[in-house]
Amino acid sequence: MFSTLAVVAVLAAAGGAWYHWSAHRTPKVEYIYANVQRTQFEDLVSATGALQPRDYVDVGAQVSGQLRKLLVDVGSEVADGQLLAEIDAEQSTAKVDASRASLRAQRAQLVQNEVNLKKAERDLERLRNLLKDDATTLELVQNAQTTVDLTRAQINTQKAQIEQTQASMRVDESNLKYTKIYAPMAGTVVSITAKQGQTLNANQAAPTILRIADQSTMTVQTQVSEADVSKLRAGMPAYFTTLGSQGRRWYGELRKIEPTPTVTNNVVLYNALFDVDNHNGSLMAQMTAQVFFVVAEVRDALVVPMAAVTLQGPQGGRREGASAPAAGAPRQPASAAPAAVEQGRRSPRAEGASADEARSGGSRGEGREGREPRGEGRTVNGEQRQRASGPRNGAAPTPGMPRKATVKVAQEDGVIIEREITIGVSNRVQAQILSGLEEGERVVVGVKQVEAQRRSATAQQPQQGPGGMGPGMGAGAAGGSRR
Repeated sequence: MFSTLAVVAVLAAAGGAWYHWSAHRTPKVEYIYANVQRTQFEDLVSATGALQPRDYVDVGAQVSGQLRKLLVDVGSEVADGQLLAEIDAEQSTAKVDASRASLRAQRAQLVQNEVNLKKAERDLERLRNLLKDDATTLELVQNAQTTVDLTRAQINTQKAQIEQTQASMRVDESNLKYTKIYAPMAGTVVSITAKQGQTLNANQAAPTILRIADQSTMTVQTQVSEADVSKLRAGMPAYFTTLGSQGRRWYGELRKIEPTPTVTNNVVLYNALFDVDNHNGSLMAQMTAQVFFVVAEVRDALVVPMAAVTLQGPQGGRREGASAPAAGAPRQPASAAPAAVEQGRRSPRAEGASADEARSGGSRGEGREGREPRGEGRTVNGEQRQRASGPRNGAAPTPGMPRKATVKVAQEDGVIIEREITIGVSNRVQAQILSGLEEGERVVVGVKQVEAQRRSATAQQPQQGPGGMGPGMGAGAAGGSRR
């Protein structure tokens, strides 16, 4: 009898210890909720860009020589046609004077040849009259005719030479004018690359002296990645902020996307340009801009976090390994969650899968990007959701296109059910609700990792002594080394 009571006592103590150990080992599942809210949000493509004046011109020198005068400084406001600089004009003036003197000499020679032509024509006429009376020979008449023809040819040659000299003189006169440099447009001098007294050589290429820019309209040059450029279209709204702008936004419309990309470290980027008004002069060249292209925008719409949404695949299937109950299955109250976890604990493989999914907020599909889906109708989360629901013919998806999805809704009595909804515009954070939810309802966005579960995971890790040795080996090893 005594032995029987002892055995019962031992079993009772073992059962109590097992119950106590199991209660501490069983993690309590706590859901993270979010309320369905009415707000406004945007689907954006973000990029970094730089500001440049839309209209600018580099003013250079067309003639060689020493830069004698520079009449403006950086920041000077100039008018169209204003004198900016002067180049040494001594050589250009000498060339013009020589051309004019040569032209005068050629014109004088032309007059002389014209007089000789008149004399030759008179001599020819007289000899012809004498030939009629047989008072001269035919040879003399022919020689007189040759003299007339030669004189006329000389006059034509002299006229051509005069035209050539006039053209050369116009070039020399133009070069003389180019020694004075005028502003080709009104604007601001934003940079000066030459110094007064510097010798300019325009024989190979026109040297740049300064740059004038009209900063009343600025162009934002943005580099967009190849993954996002398909979302852009000409005329779409865009805005940007700058460092130190304290949140101020400048708005514009996308003007064009340059077809030729720039490749840096195997990263393909396309230049997207849009203009903004800058009459107050608050924007300056080379400012860094954080640019946002508005792909879609909704106002006064019901929204939920994207973490709560599971998009349905083309065949209406659910994500592989989803923990939500299937359609028609009995509903599970929140209080029954520990029992379900205890049941799943008996299968370590299932426990690992559900725990990983719980920690990731139901987004296991994100880690499987690029893999072939196992089974039909599987859906994914995150960025894959939008790609999976897009068109498959190569066309860009229509922003705000209605898509079917499911969410887990917490009812007032604590019961969590799965509900089918329709979403519209979405980004990486929020999704617009078109149907299926009401304002104020609570949806599940993830699962908390409670403290007991963290302690359990820590207790399962092997303890190590100093230097990676097992527990209790540090002192013995140290003592052995001393010996």
